[in-house]
Amino acid sequence: MKKNEVIKKFFLVYGVAYLLLLVFVLNLQFSNPKLELHLWLNTHHNGFLDTFFTYYSQLAEWPLYVLALLPLCWKKYRMTAFFAISELTAGALLQILKHTIDMERPVCAFENCKDMVLPLVEGINMHHSNSFPSGHSSTFFVFCTCCALLLTLRYLQLNRKTGLLWGASLLALLFMAALGAYSRVYLSQHFLADICMGSVIGFTTPLVIFYFLGNKILKLKPQEAQPTE
Repeated sequence: MKKNEVIKKFFLVYGVAYLLLLVFVLNLQFSNPKLELHLWLNTHHNGFLDTFFTYYSQLAEWPLYVLALLPLCWKKYRMTAFFAISELTAGALLQILKHTIDMERPVCAFENCKDMVLPLVEGINMHHSNSFPSGHSSTFFVFCTCCALLLTLRYLQLNRKTGLLWGASLLALLFMAALGAYSRVYLSQHFLADICMGSVIGFTTPLVIFYFLGNKILKLKPQEAQPTE
């Protein structure tokens, strides 16, 4: 299986859907004031959502890393290596940006706005610095993008005639990643710009790793040389 075939098929569903979502989010971001937009994204707080997003956000702190180890149970060492290399690369880039830009978190930005009340979730330990980009958002997107690429690889290896289940699975993975990113805004740990950049890092890094190291990590066949005249 050639890596370019996998990437092309992956982009038909997951890639296109992500780019459409990114354009929508960027349009929101650039057409609305930062603080007002954050409040608008937090207008529907209730007990159920507070609990749901509190625990869902925590998936990026360790459960997703445990899930990435599951292929080891079936001796699929290269799959776990793909997850690990992607996450380490994205994490390194993210930390460089975090400490270089060092933007304040929402809780700090709203301190001097007496006419705006920031909705907070009880029990959440609020962070105050290194807001941009969002590490949790990056982790969600790294994990889900890796899964989407591996599912696409498996789908092509099996030569399935119908792609309904595969396509639905990829869209479900994207929804899971986007929901994880939004949880950081709901909890007021990040602004929309933070999770947007985190998603870009989380989406791009596995794709780049797959393109340049796919042949070695996943034992994909190299591209056939084009015949010369």
